[in-house]
Amino acid sequence: MEFRSAFCRSALLLVLLVLLPLSASASTKLYIVYMGEKKHEDPSMVTASHHDALTFVIGSKDGAMKSLVYSYKHGFSGFAAMLTESQAEELAKYPEVVNVKPNTYGKAHTTRSWDFLGLNYYEKSGLLQEAMYGEDVIIGVIDTGIWPESPSFSDDGYGPVPARWKGICQTGDAFNTMNCNRKIIGARWYSAGATDDMLKGEYMSPRDFDGHGTHTASTIAGGQVWNVSHHQGGLGTGVARGGAPRARIAVYKALWGEGGAFSYAAVLAAVDDAINDGVDVLSLSLGGPDEIPGTLHAVARGITVVFAGGNTGPAPQTLANTEPWVITVAASTIDRTFPTTISLGNNEKLLTIVRKLTNCNIYRACRDNLFTTMQHKINFTGNVVLLPVPYSNIGKDTISLLAKEGAKGIIFAQGNTFNLLETLDACNGIMPCAVVDKEIANRIASYATSTRHFFSLSSMPVVKVSPAVTVVGNGVLSPRVAGFSSRGPGTKFPGILKPDIAAPGASILAAVGDSYKFMSGTSMACPHVSAVVALLKSVHPDWSPAMIKSAIVTTASVTDRFGMPIQAEGSARKVADPFDFGGGHIEPNKAIDPGLVYDIDPKDYTKFFNCSLDPQKDCKSYMGKLYQLNLPSIAVPDLKDSVIVWRTVTNVGGSEANYKVVVEAPAGVNVVVEPQVITFAKGGSQSATFKVTFTARQRVQGGYTFGSLTWLDDNTHSVRIPVAVRTIIQDFVSDTA
Repeated sequence: MEFRSAFCRSALLLVLLVLLPLSASASTKLYIVYMGEKKHEDPSMVTASHHDALTFVIGSKDGAMKSLVYSYKHGFSGFAAMLTESQAEELAKYPEVVNVKPNTYGKAHTTRSWDFLGLNYYEKSGLLQEAMYGEDVIIGVIDTGIWPESPSFSDDGYGPVPARWKGICQTGDAFNTMNCNRKIIGARWYSAGATDDMLKGEYMSPRDFDGHGTHTASTIAGGQVWNVSHHQGGLGTGVARGGAPRARIAVYKALWGEGGAFSYAAVLAAVDDAINDGVDVLSLSLGGPDEIPGTLHAVARGITVVFAGGNTGPAPQTLANTEPWVITVAASTIDRTFPTTISLGNNEKLLTIVRKLTNCNIYRACRDNLFTTMQHKINFTGNVVLLPVPYSNIGKDTISLLAKEGAKGIIFAQGNTFNLLETLDACNGIMPCAVVDKEIANRIASYATSTRHFFSLSSMPVVKVSPAVTVVGNGVLSPRVAGFSSRGPGTKFPGILKPDIAAPGASILAAVGDSYKFMSGTSMACPHVSAVVALLKSVHPDWSPAMIKSAIVTTASVTDRFGMPIQAEGSARKVADPFDFGGGHIEPNKAIDPGLVYDIDPKDYTKFFNCSLDPQKDCKSYMGKLYQLNLPSIAVPDLKDSVIVWRTVTNVGGSEANYKVVVEAPAGVNVVVEPQVITFAKGGSQSATFKVTFTARQRVQGGYTFGSLTWLDDNTHSVRIPVAVRTIIQDFVSDTA
């Protein structure tokens, strides 16, 4: 039997790209032979063992030398060789060989997410190319700082810093003016208001202590760095780069300590400085219980502001950063996964399994039970331990405790694994670990307990946990809304549909310190949208933040790579709705030519500014009007009988166009759009206003239902906005999900 899960470390199997020699026989092909993690002081000893293995199947040392293509002797032991199928099968029986598999071929891929989004670096055309890779767009990153020595921030080939830049390079601990360059054109830090705990061990400078800021900045605008992988261990190997690799970076360190805690005062100071410094885009992968309304001033100055939506999903009403003037980003998965095969059976004794320890539901109970179990003289030596712990509590103390007792590996059983490889980073340097869901955990436990003579050496249950591998492409169901991604509706402004958009945020590989690492969260999704905004800003410098936001939302996809509705992860998967992903999953190349946009004068936001400062003050008269803002979405949280909503679209396509409306009405609601056809003529107005009337079919105290409103022209434009409506009888009810 085979089971799959996320895997932390141990032996890592690489998929290596090599070319077949021209002289290769038609009966041979290239195989990769993996021989484990053996390392020697003298690499030639490893090469010799590779020759011995090849000689074993080929029959001569000369033939072995000719067959050998690559010898791997630094990161792991193994080789690539030209073999017949029968030779490969014979080699797999060699005592020191762990695995033999045919070589696979493909193109070098990035952190993968950018190719997944269609922004291929080497394409001849597309948003990336039209934007000149983000040349000279200035992106302000408010985060934990930056690690300037990372290869992602090299300024080789860059011209002078844009003349409009007015920022500074603020120095401090381990950070001097030489750490700014033509790529990192400015850096500031804000420690005032931070607590002693937040500053413990920190650099009092723009230097990144946590790694979060470096990761987000390199995702947005990092240059190409070849042959990187997670902790350089082989998983996710490819070319790391940002979405706008020629953009400039301005660093604002306002988050401190491990986990990136911040004070709102510091963030607001950073926003204020960024406005004056001359950034074009502001990226904030942060959030908390309060909104950050100061960003309205940035939007009023033409700066698009992008926020992470939060990582407290999949429960509803968990979304952060829901102001109407910002882009709020949900996180999605990409077409890459890292499966590990767990094999059970008595045919080959590899490692034993200890019984499931308890039915504990919280980490401390599990830890305490470990102590109790040890007192009862259960021997962990040489065993793999199946241990149930909550998702958030895979900690080094538990892992170190079991390692001290002689355990050789841990299989963590959790309710929602979400396929996040980096959750097992705590295992690095200690022991191999894997994560499985409850179903697989139950099957493992059932096997262990049903095996006769559990403590008999002759019939102990055994498990084989194979090395993790990287799988990319059509075999991976994607995109999906990540389970951790916070969900709407927003609680402070229910008349505003949030989030706005979903973008890749699960297991994203980017720079951390001098290395590269997977991280997951809406913090990783936010920089993807920030980079797309930068590219659109380069192509359309006259577009307002609202127009850029509209172009992204209205061209998003609601279907996956196979044309099926995008799913949302959670305690159970479901079809995603606008509270999961807003307009849908971002489609950068479509956003360059949206056809129509929903623009907003920033002055229209100001009437709601006091509400965002204090929702309890002077807001009642405004709340019912929030859905009249000209947003690329409609949310009506209080439909009793009928409601009329107005929207205005601006034609940014051809000067002559004819659009027809297509409505997908929310269940239980009648929707009428007037007019149903909009025509734009050359020399005439390029804006048109339409009315949408929502009428409840029944007077009920209901939940939200969802639909859409799409304008289609005679060419290729499809301008879609999401719609969410809740019918009510009473104004205030507990059921708002």
